[in-house]
Amino acid sequence: MSNTTRKALVVLSGGQDSTTCLYWALREFGAANVEAVTFDYGQRHRVELDAARKVAAMAGVRQTVLPIDTFAAIGGNALTDDSIAPEAGARADDDSALPNTFVPGRNLVFLSFAAAFAYTRGIEHVVTGVAQTDYSGYPDCRENTLKALELALRLGMDSRVTLHTPLMFMSKAETVRLAQQVGAMEALAWSHTCYNGEVPPCGHCAACELRAKGFDEAGVVDPLLLRSQGA
Repeated sequence: MSNTTRKALVVLSGGQDSTTCLYWALREFGAANVEAVTFDYGQRHRVELDAARKVAAMAGVRQTVLPIDTFAAIGGNALTDDSIAPEAGARADDDSALPNTFVPGRNLVFLSFAAAFAYTRGIEHVVTGVAQTDYSGYPDCRENTLKALELALRLGMDSRVTLHTPLMFMSKAETVRLAQQVGAMEALAWSHTCYNGEVPPCGHCAACELRAKGFDEAGVVDPLLLRSQGA
């Protein structure tokens, strides 16, 4: 098929990875064939919803925000429960324990809803920014999980949905280089990564440290920091 007939739906959180994937999809599928879906799942830091709206607007794509309040009701993790503070610092590669920012089942639920949303619109390609090399240890970011889910979605909806994971085996530095290649750097200045919800970013939570490490290893100044500093 040509780019004019293939359509893609990008799961857009407003973060670094999903922003990069949005611009990857624009390149792969053509701007007229891409739209975004963002989930309001009761996350503590509403700033990421604002970031997603800003990024979608900059990319010129239609964005739909879908509410899912069940995760907030379940609680038990630092992203939806106000009583739990996000762990400081990135975890060691050999640390098998899951961080308290892990929201059980989040990507499984997001992608199931995204696939259903895509189905109703005749979209067969769903793009997500999960990465097995993200060092957070989230099991729902692994390739085997995504392949199993893709099969379940195809069987459960009798569809030909394909889950695209452009960043699956990339390091953070490689995702920065990809962002440069697909023209996402300006939008990354408005993305949000900080687990503490701070703008400018706190710089010491796991998400901030991983982002900083990726830009440092890529030899690129993070455009978010430049914007935050008024540069």
